[in-house]
Order: sequence, then C-alpha cells, then structure tokens
Amino acid sequence: MGDRVLTGKIEQAMDIDQQIQQLIEQAPQYGTSVDQVQLVAPVLKQLAARLRHLQYYILQNLQQNWLTTTLQHRTQLELTKQVVYAYPSLEAVKAGMATQDPQLLALPLPTVQILFQLLALTPIDSIIFFEGDLPQSGVEISRQGLLQALEQHVRSQQRLNLPKDIA
Repeated sequence: MGDRVLTGKIEQAMDIDQQIQQLIEQAPQYGTSVDQVQLVAPVLKQLAARLRHLQYYILQNLQQNWLTTTLQHRTQLELTKQVVYAYPSLEAVKAGMATQDPQLLALPLPTVQILFQLLALTPIDSIIFFEGDLPQSGVEISRQGLLQALEQHVRSQQRLNLPKDIA
C-alpha cells in the first residue's frame, strides 16, 4: 500500500459529544454559525450513534479531495450514484483497495465531522461506513436521508417553540 496510507491514527478518538463540541467551536471555519451547527447537532449525534466507530478513514487525493466511487444500478444502468467509502481502520482501507495508488492518502476523521461534511458535498449521494476490517458491507447514510432528518428535526423544534396561547 505504500507509506501514503500509513498516515497514523488520531491519538485518542473523541467521543460523540466531544466531536459535536469541537464541530460547534469550529463552525466559523466551516463557513457556518454556531447556532446552525447547534441546530443540526442532535441529528448528527443520532446518526453517529448508529455507527460502531468514533472515527473512520477516508481516502483522499493529495489536494485533500475525498475519493468518490460511482455505483451503477444492477439492472437500470442509467441509475448511478456517487459514494464515499469510510473505513474503520487502515487494515480495512488496504483490504478495500483494488490497486495501490501513491496519490491517495487514508486520513482518519471523526464520525460527526464526516456526517457534517456530507451536508456540504453536493456531488456525493451517500457515505458507506464499513464496520469491519473486510469491507464487504456497510451502513449507508445518504445525503438525502440526512437532509430529511434535519428537516424533521427543525420542524419539531419549531413546534416546541410555538407560544402556548396561540389560537
């Protein structure tokens, strides 16, 4: 695999609450407000809790663009989607790559940050989170599903904030 994939691990993976707090603190770096991140935080936390790992490795090129894969429907060949694979370990990255590419890096990212990035990466339809060292099947989280969950959350928050004497 070469030295490119062996980029090291985060010294100690942050738990989900710590990841949320870091995301809130770094909101201006992402071009958003603290309030906006706090609004989406419960949904990100809920989705991150469905996954087994606190961090995943994402393949990136030297410009730090995430590697995407185009998947094609088995019978309807005109249906495609762009996905990013998230691996739980460097061993899973190595097992999942068909060929070695010195132009790719496998970098660990906190799970919450990956989910938050999915909101902004419009060409990406889904992220597939592999849970084992042999990337055979994974948990798919679609951008559309994430946006729908956020819409529902915002609507429920608006209902909770309505004045009680509204008639």
